[in-house]
Amino acid sequence: MAGASTDTQRVVYVNANWTVGRHDGVAFELLVVTEDEARHTLQVPAVQMAPLLALTQAPGVVLLWDPAGPTLIAANLLGEWVDPAWSARGRGEPTDQELR
Repeated sequence: MAGASTDTQRVVYVNANWTVGRHDGVAFELLVVTEDEARHTLQVPAVQMAPLLALTQAPGVVLLWDPAGPTLIAANLLGEWVDPAWSARGRGEPTDQELR
C-alpha cells in the first residue's frame, strides 16, 4: 500500500487529551494504540481534530498506523482496499495482497 511500511499495524484505540490555553497551536494530544499494544502520541491542532474525528467514525474505515512515517492511514474511505478483518498480528509481515 502506498505510504505504508512493513511495520504498519491496525489501530485498536484512539484517545484524545485536550489542553486548554496552549499558545503553540496544539490543542489535542492523541494516544494511538496499535494491535501490537505499542503506544504512539500525536500533537494535533484544534482545526485538524474535526476531520480526524470524522475519519475515526466513518463506517467501514480501517485505521492503520505506520510508525516509519509516522503516518495515520484511513483505509477504505471508498471501496474496500484493506480487508476489514485485516490484522498484522499472527500473520507476520503484511503482504501487498493482504493490504488490498
